[in-house]
Amino acid sequence: MGSPEFAVPALRALHVRGYSVVAAVSQPDRPAGRGGRLQMPAVKAAACELEIEPFQPESLKDEKAIQQLAAYEADVFVVAAYGKILPRAVLALPKHGCVNIHGSLLPRWRGPSPISAAILAGDAETGVSIMELLPKMDAGPVITSAVLPLGREATTGSASVELAELGAATLLGVLPGWLSGELRAVSQDESLVTYCHLVSKSDGHLSTEMDVEKAERVVRAYNPWPGAFVTYRGERLSIWRSHIVASESTAGAMQVIERKPAIGLTGGWLVLDEVQRTGSKRVTGEQFVNGERGSLQPTVGLA
Repeated sequence: MGSPEFAVPALRALHVRGYSVVAAVSQPDRPAGRGGRLQMPAVKAAACELEIEPFQPESLKDEKAIQQLAAYEADVFVVAAYGKILPRAVLALPKHGCVNIHGSLLPRWRGPSPISAAILAGDAETGVSIMELLPKMDAGPVITSAVLPLGREATTGSASVELAELGAATLLGVLPGWLSGELRAVSQDESLVTYCHLVSKSDGHLSTEMDVEKAERVVRAYNPWPGAFVTYRGERLSIWRSHIVASESTAGAMQVIERKPAIGLTGGWLVLDEVQRTGSKRVTGEQFVNGERGSLQPTVGLA
């Protein structure tokens, strides 16, 4: 049970290892892109390739959907970024419960955006937790976890790829013991719980309240979505890569540093290594400055 690319390595790993995957449950096809054409979730595409039956209920609270899930007579539901909370009636169906791959080291970062949250907070490491699902979000006992260091170049996009593969490998390591009853999950320490929120498009807008360290983390945390940005000449200017130059600055000021555009924030300058105007392709900072013929607007719009 999963929808985005994050869930695909686990599906493929189960198939390659020889488990009988009776169905792949994902969100329904949704309109995407400028043309609004229907696009299938990554899990459905992988399932079709592997000749696994796809199932895309609009709601898991629907009685017909629950009956269909029950008809599979599954030993276990493996869940990875499905996109909705599973109701009690669904959690109760499989003989060995529902095992979830969560992209953090629980109890740190319960919620829908754990990878972005770890980067935003400046965590030195994150990881995956293989846990048993309960009705309360990400609160179930943990079967095992695996650590992934977060380097200074890590983005949510790059870390997601690594965590998806790590999650698949870690799942395969514990699933036999879980199904045999040899492994037991351990309750989370509630005193250590932290939460992350659902990311919105506006979260990427760099703010006057951010220091330069936080702004640099925002760039990485919101790459690829929703993207960090400022307003420049009345339009959105997306920031895809950046680095810090420690020097006196004024919040919102803009100047050229290292032949690239740089934005002033508390604690220094955020030098923009790769940017994108609305409706245009991504360009390097140098290309952007060249396009402006070296004369940048002196300020940018911060939130």
